[in-house]
Amino acid sequence: MPRVIGVDIPENKRLEISLTYIYGVGRSRSNEIIKKLGLDPNMRAHKLSDEEIAKISNTLVSEYVVEGDLRRQVRNNIERLIAIHSYRGLRHRLGLPARGQRTRSNARTRKGKRKTIAGKKKAPKQ
Repeated sequence: MPRVIGVDIPENKRLEISLTYIYGVGRSRSNEIIKKLGLDPNMRAHKLSDEEIAKISNTLVSEYVVEGDLRRQVRNNIERLIAIHSYRGLRHRLGLPARGQRTRSNARTRKGKRKTIAGKKKAPKQ
């Protein structure tokens, strides 16, 4: 498996798709890099030479914020929102959706598995 900036990219997929396995690289950025380096987007990743892998790595490191740096940047942004006690920071702290989605019937991904709360017990008849 070819390794680009510490990430194993799948070898039997097209280069255009393989590069999207790197955090911060989507289809458009992948195509941009391939075009910039003059590579074939339909080429399989296992056919990359060592020089081509080095070129891709150097381009990603020098021109884009990807992988660890991008993860750190996103985490710092969220920590800043929490620190300044903004509404979005509060939502992040509580583990609820931060972008205005409804929570009464959805938001299971953010809220986690359902926690059943017991209903009111009926008072015994006298």
